[in-house]
Amino acid sequence: MAHFTQSCDTMVATPGATGHGHTIFAKNSDRPWDECQPLELQEAEAGRSGSAGTQFVDVPKVESTYRHVGSRPWWCWGYEQGFNEHQVVIGNEALGSKLETSTEPKLVGMEILRLGLERGRTAREAVDAMTGLISEYGQGKFENDAGVRTYDNGYIVADPREAFVIETAGHEWALKRVDGALGISNVYSVETDYESVSDGAEKLARDQGWWTGEGVFNFADAYTKDVRDFGSGAMRRRRSCAVLGDKARNVGVDTMMSVLSDHSDATNPNEPYQAGIDPGNGICVHYKRDEQGDIKGGNTAASLVADLCSDDSRLPIYWCSFYSPCLSLWFPVFVEAELPAVLARGGQHATDETDSPWWLFHKLNMVAREAGPEGIGRVRRRWASLQQRTKTSAYDVAVEGKRLITGGYQERAEGMLARYVDENVQIMLDTARELKEEMSTQLAAD
Repeated sequence: MAHFTQSCDTMVATPGATGHGHTIFAKNSDRPWDECQPLELQEAEAGRSGSAGTQFVDVPKVESTYRHVGSRPWWCWGYEQGFNEHQVVIGNEALGSKLETSTEPKLVGMEILRLGLERGRTAREAVDAMTGLISEYGQGKFENDAGVRTYDNGYIVADPREAFVIETAGHEWALKRVDGALGISNVYSVETDYESVSDGAEKLARDQGWWTGEGVFNFADAYTKDVRDFGSGAMRRRRSCAVLGDKARNVGVDTMMSVLSDHSDATNPNEPYQAGIDPGNGICVHYKRDEQGDIKGGNTAASLVADLCSDDSRLPIYWCSFYSPCLSLWFPVFVEAELPAVLARGGQHATDETDSPWWLFHKLNMVAREAGPEGIGRVRRRWASLQQRTKTSAYDVAVEGKRLITGGYQERAEGMLARYVDENVQIMLDTARELKEEMSTQLAAD
């Protein structure tokens, strides 16, 4: 079975660019329209040996790992996006380099992301782990019998104090420190503004005739297969950077949620947020139907906005959503507590959407779009009041949770956080089921 990626967008605003002085990270994971992507919690492990679990190459385990949560496509060991117990958060992008398809197996980009979360106590530690793995094992396009589409990758790696962009080509990479706010997409963006590059990046580019060896080495120019100024990835990156630039020093959680739900085609990068789903352009990606009514293309499968904290005044809050963020609820998650087991349910087929939140939201999105503007409006209105409530209560809970943990009441804090998340998830799922049934009944009657 082939697994095709369509697009993705990742953004970060470091403390100097946000309204509250804390790092905010955001990511849309865009995948095939029917590829399930549940949310999974993995506990920290110690005394480990053997293989880490990667699919095509054997990467040894490290002695211990960090607790982490990730959005995992059902077929993959790795994650599209995720965060760990030390507020390290990572998202990845597909990139197209000039390198030919390799006959040797390599790491899948999403595996590198998960390994970074497992092994990084800080963004810098995660970067070092990831670039070390890329140099040793490689990533990018390679032949395989599993039908997995492979590609080069870009990442944003962030923690409360630092953020970095990593862009890759095979075993080579470039690393850029982020100062301010920016977005990345399916287009190379690290030019000469890198902090460091892999040992072989310049030599390979020179040997291939992609760089003359004169002047300052430009990683993006050397390795980009196609033009960088046109196409969907370039336009979506232009849009995210323009919006974040306009909000300089005042980027907030609402900013990131709005950008991830935006449908602007970036013809005018600074235009107001675009709510209309059709024709389906923008950072919030929607599948389309052809003339025969068959579904084509991809869809945003899961989204994350991470509101980190650098001063110990509260716990970090991870706002997650399933399927299209413009038609879903952002529900708050705390890595310090157990997640509701239901969030990790999901598989290849929508056999029972009542058992899997991801498939439930997949179905809700489909019936809402079939119902047209009226159905879309109904879903958005229903979520609006719930969203406002959680945006207030989550921060109260984050402050109280931090107070309890600091005071030595870890178990009490974990119980409070787990109950809070579970209650919100239950309300969200009950509401989603009601909406789906209401609109399905209406569609049948029409």
